[in-house]
Amino acid sequence: MLKLNVNDEISRLKSVVLGTAKSCGPTPKPEEAYDPKSLEHILAGTYPKEEDMREEMNAFAAVFEKYEVEVFRPEVLQDCNQIFSRDIAFVIENKLILANILPDREKEIDAILHVLDKIPEEDIIRPPEEVHVEGGDVMPWNDYIFIGTYTAADYAGWITARTNKAAVDFIAAQFPHKKVKSFELRKSKNARENALHLDCCFQPIGKGKAILHKNGFLVEEEYQWLVDFFGKEHIFEITSDEMYQMFSNVFSISPEVIVSEKNFVRLNDWLRNQGFTVEEIPYAEIAKQEGLLRCSTLPLIRE
Repeated sequence: MLKLNVNDEISRLKSVVLGTAKSCGPTPKPEEAYDPKSLEHILAGTYPKEEDMREEMNAFAAVFEKYEVEVFRPEVLQDCNQIFSRDIAFVIENKLILANILPDREKEIDAILHVLDKIPEEDIIRPPEEVHVEGGDVMPWNDYIFIGTYTAADYAGWITARTNKAAVDFIAAQFPHKKVKSFELRKSKNARENALHLDCCFQPIGKGKAILHKNGFLVEEEYQWLVDFFGKEHIFEITSDEMYQMFSNVFSISPEVIVSEKNFVRLNDWLRNQGFTVEEIPYAEIAKQEGLLRCSTLPLIRE
């Protein structure tokens, strides 16, 4: 059995579900796109090819192997994009919460049943239907749970709005001893302005540092709260172009080790200057689908 344990974004990773790019199907039609960045690449004829994405995921898997992390992969579904395992479930403390994701993606949960079978039934939570939540919006951070949300009246009209107010309330009720802090995210049909998930514009990393992009937040006071919480001198503020490239969507294997995209030169240099070990891998093709390294992982156990 798996003894789930995730209390933050950075403690030493022991066990993870890494998505798969196998059999992810043909290039979607424009009307099938879930996010503005994918749509942009579909229309431009630059949507990523499966073989390139498989190579990128193999590079990620190799880093996990190097650090002796136990890696589970989803069962491969025919013609189904299963790269972003963060969307389908997430772990807080010893509970795995299944996401109520876009209905078309429900079968992705079936593809990790071999993992769910290793988790005690009482540790798996399936929220009620009105709770919309995806793992990219949820970050356990010690006494806190940070949640990205969108609560405006036009929520239903945005395919990029993935986590609602009901989800914030539901998670707060499940973990009453935690401080739940929610952040309104900017939703846009313009891929350069859209914050699909909280991890598209913010991520805490080791050594008390964080990566942040101001314009991903709708409410300046909420952005400012994070600046004050981490301290301005500990924050790497990314530009809108860097948000578009997914600079904040790196992944911590431990407080000292961060997996990052090899083209993120400005960030990677800063991380090394701060004393981090940076494991650089190619991930620019997968990034075209508005998801990157954190999105591709579902951590099950951190030390």
